[in-house]
Amino acid sequence: MTLATLSDVLQPALKNGHAVAGLVTLGWEDMRAFVAAAETENVPVILQAGPSCREHTPLPVLGKMFRHLAESASVPVVAHLDHGYTFDECREALDSGFTSLMFDGSRLPLNENIDQTAAIAEMAHAAGISCEGEVGFVGYSGGENSAGTDPEEATAFAKQSGVDAMAISVGNVHLQQNKEGGLDEARIRAIEAVTDVPLVIHGGSGVPLAQRTALARGSNICKFNIGTELRMAFGQALRQAVDIDPDRFDRVLILKETHDPLVAATRRVLKGLKGS
Repeated sequence: MTLATLSDVLQPALKNGHAVAGLVTLGWEDMRAFVAAAETENVPVILQAGPSCREHTPLPVLGKMFRHLAESASVPVVAHLDHGYTFDECREALDSGFTSLMFDGSRLPLNENIDQTAAIAEMAHAAGISCEGEVGFVGYSGGENSAGTDPEEATAFAKQSGVDAMAISVGNVHLQQNKEGGLDEARIRAIEAVTDVPLVIHGGSGVPLAQRTALARGSNICKFNIGTELRMAFGQALRQAVDIDPDRFDRVLILKETHDPLVAATRRVLKGLKGS
């Protein structure tokens, strides 16, 4: 069994100059493909259950799915709650077998964010698992605007919350379908200068590939969350599988044909985060 905590995979990344992919899951097909790709590339992988995933599948079921995949995997697999918004939701994830909790208090005033995150970090650490928090607000493409992370606030958050990883807002945006933007490297360096907590980029699909690789190898960014990029690859593969035969209706046969294209797309993501 290679079930791992977030710290288990991010501390080596911080030390050795690479990053780990936090891959946003929606169902069995992508979870399985993500682990297969990680095994082929011989790298750890973080399986993430975000809000839309949890709307579709209950946390206790997701925990069992993640742990089942980890039990037979040849690489470390982290079972990660992404964007947990309440203490009770984080507690349910812990009770469901998750090994990492991300509490998102980024919409709260700083002191309230610190206090609530610290309570969840304490709960996680007492159970032997990890906690990720967020300071600054990462917005959404076509939706809420971002509020960049202030380095002074990042210092206070890192010291007082006790998190094992800190998500920051440095030009990244959730749900971005193109890679025309880029991260604010000056802000990243300013945050690095005041804390040695592993840093996390949400909305990693919108970051240019070359910048992802450079930051994975040359900064304290140890985790890139990737969702939209791989959902697009899955959607394209699914449409092709459906269009091959309009009379075909067996969803198992159709969904099987998404596996290889999704593994290939995931491998490209993982290769870009490896060390030099």
